[in-house]
Amino acid sequence: MKTLKIKYQWILVLLWIFSAVQCTQKEESAPKTGAPKDENTVSLTDAQLRNAPVETTELSMQSISTVLKLNGKIDVPPQNLVSVSTPLGGYVKSTGLLPGMKVSKGQVIAVIENPQFVQLQQDYLMAKSKYHFAQLDYNRQKKLNQSQASSDKVMQMAQSEMNSQQIIMNAIAQQLQLVNINAGSVTAGNIRKSVPVYSSINGFVRKVNVNIGKYVNPSDVLFELINPADIHLNLKVYEKDLAMLKTGQRIVAYSNINPDKKYDGEILLTGKDLDGNGIADVHCHFEKYHPELIPGMYMNAEVETETSFSNAVPEESIVDFEGKSYVFVEEKKQTYKMVPVTTNESENGFIQILNFQDFKGKKIVTKNAYTLLMKLKNTSEDEE
Repeated sequence: MKTLKIKYQWILVLLWIFSAVQCTQKEESAPKTGAPKDENTVSLTDAQLRNAPVETTELSMQSISTVLKLNGKIDVPPQNLVSVSTPLGGYVKSTGLLPGMKVSKGQVIAVIENPQFVQLQQDYLMAKSKYHFAQLDYNRQKKLNQSQASSDKVMQMAQSEMNSQQIIMNAIAQQLQLVNINAGSVTAGNIRKSVPVYSSINGFVRKVNVNIGKYVNPSDVLFELINPADIHLNLKVYEKDLAMLKTGQRIVAYSNINPDKKYDGEILLTGKDLDGNGIADVHCHFEKYHPELIPGMYMNAEVETETSFSNAVPEESIVDFEGKSYVFVEEKKQTYKMVPVTTNESENGFIQILNFQDFKGKKIVTKNAYTLLMKLKNTSEDEE
């Protein structure tokens, strides 16, 4: 019995020793956890530095212009937009115009027919005849008066009649000129009922408001013509930005369709009033006419408003990753940390840093910054 008890005790001791050994093995096999690795820090070996040398610099004060980005559309000044009408109205006998068609100054763009044209020419010829008769009578009375055969009163009445007929004749001649009839060419044998309508500018047709056979009143606009030689850009500017603009400032404009094509110009005048949304108009003049610029076309524009000294780094220091901008800062020898950066305008190879306080006295990588980014991200993927 005693022997069995001793054996039982030895069995318990052996079981305890076996359990202790198993726990020790589990503890040894468990992974050791250390401090988490900084995913924004990358270190280079001597060999890597020889293949991709890294250069650093500190923030420096650079002269950088502030660029104001605006938008607007191509517009036509009032003096370059012509509304064509006919002073006496009438029926449209013919026209060949279509919107967008080019026209030349002096070109016949329509023919208008109206019985009033006939009446005007008749009145002119009659007034001309009466003037000629009154002129002859005055000359006759003048000679008689000189020979004391006629009184001064009779001669003066003849002179007054001649002057009256001349006024009537000249007034009707001016009315004929309004409808493009040369009074000097009107004779009893060439009275006409239709007159031409001429283009007064070189340009193109913006609108056609008539068709053949339509009756138009004197107040009706037959066509709208545009002289594109002086089209301008009408920009919309918010009140807060208006004070930054002034006459003579240079602009660069471009369209959304072809943003690489730039059009140079300058500010012609700035609006002096604001609409209900706090926006003013700024009118800009292009340096030269471009046929592809059509009135009503929407445009973007960039204006250099002012130049100031700002904290900046070379543009090659900036790396973009997942829609954000970063720079690499030297933490210690051969070790660099990727830090978020807020940028603004750039000029002459330098870019303005807005959160410059974060980089005071620090060395920022200027050469092979993207190499560091690739090394950092590749290392992170390998560890995963």
